[in-house]
Amino acid sequence: MSSSCFSTANTMPMALQRHAQQPIIKMKKTFLLLAFACVCTLVQAQTNFKYGYLSFTTALKAMPDYAAAERNLADLKAKYKAEAQRVEDEFNKKYELFLDGQRTFPLPILRKRQAEIQELLEKNAAFAAESKRLLEQAEQDAKAPVLARLRTILNRIGTDRGYAFILNTDNDAVPFVNKAMGEDINALVKDIVNRQQ
Repeated sequence: MSSSCFSTANTMPMALQRHAQQPIIKMKKTFLLLAFACVCTLVQAQTNFKYGYLSFTTALKAMPDYAAAERNLADLKAKYKAEAQRVEDEFNKKYELFLDGQRTFPLPILRKRQAEIQELLEKNAAFAAESKRLLEQAEQDAKAPVLARLRTILNRIGTDRGYAFILNTDNDAVPFVNKAMGEDINALVKDIVNRQQ
């Protein structure tokens, strides 16, 4: 009896061991199945990978809104330039008068004229800085709707064609494009812009 008792005792741990290994084996099988599924998904995703590419600047300049914004900005720049020239001419005249008369002016008049020249110089510098800032802001404001419209067009093209992304090829940012995976959408963007006019 004692020998059978030992044999059952020895076989019991083996049975428990097999029973304990079954969940581990199932877990290993599940893990391998998931790993295989992930690898298959990645391989399939790589074969379906598509993207578009274009010259953003070329597409932007092809838009009629862009040309109108550029004309308006050119007009505004011309006005600021004309005003800057007028202010400069006015300053030059006053400065020449000051230089011509500075030897003959009494000291209080000389100081007053010097202060006027200095004030005019500071105002001119402030006008130039403010003009530059206003022109930059006007350019941003004028081009913002055009940029937004182009981005909307690109989003629609990207979504409709199932692109992962659209590359901007300006400034040699993308020196190589694999045409088997990517599509040049410059002509497509031009067509959409022309149809929306």
